[in-house]
Amino acid sequence: MRLDKAAALAGLTRGEARKAIAAGRVWVDGAPARDAAMQVDPAAVTVDGAAVQAPGKLYIMVNKPAGVITATEDRRAGTVLDLLPEPLRRKGLGPVGRLDKDVTGLVLLTTDGQLAHRLISPKWKAEKLYRARCEGALTQADVAAFAEGLALSDFTAKPARLRIIETGEVSLADVVLTEGKFHQVKRMFAAVGHPLISLERLRIGCIELDPALERGAWRMLTQDETAGLKRLCGMEEE
Repeated sequence: MRLDKAAALAGLTRGEARKAIAAGRVWVDGAPARDAAMQVDPAAVTVDGAAVQAPGKLYIMVNKPAGVITATEDRRAGTVLDLLPEPLRRKGLGPVGRLDKDVTGLVLLTTDGQLAHRLISPKWKAEKLYRARCEGALTQADVAAFAEGLALSDFTAKPARLRIIETGEVSLADVVLTEGKFHQVKRMFAAVGHPLISLERLRIGCIELDPALERGAWRMLTQDETAGLKRLCGMEEE
């Protein structure tokens, strides 16, 4: 495949890909490449340090800002797909699960429907890690309550791991759970008397939010990251 075509797999137009090549932003096998016509293996190509996605199924991470809807379209607000270049928005990508409008952090987008289904299915128990800032001083009693499972108005949340990072008038904590029902984390903190101030998702399964990814930015998953998700969901042989 031509280098400019391979670089365009990162979500660029062919013209943008050629400009990126000329600027030294496109590397092949760990070194800058400036010949747009050279033949390459897309698996060896990176743009701005991120691997491009070979033709086929797409796997993308997004650092979602607050106020953005986790959906493919919405008439009233911007969606996570609006954060991508226009060529990628035509590829049939969809979000894996849901992240509330006011929650920030990791969202996975993919064209792999089977993987998306398994990641949100309770059967496969893909963990989600959130960092929560809440009102009031969290205590070990709250840790125990999360571990036991919290009775909410319409269902009982499964046991979750709460780790207190800071406690005081405002507390900071990490919480890990395998469910993802509507407003669940927010409701769990409210149930123990600590309303949320902010919430950020940092991990889904084995995929951690890239700390170099600014809010509103995105990148393709690496081959190792994609393989890890498939192993988690029992798809490694497929």
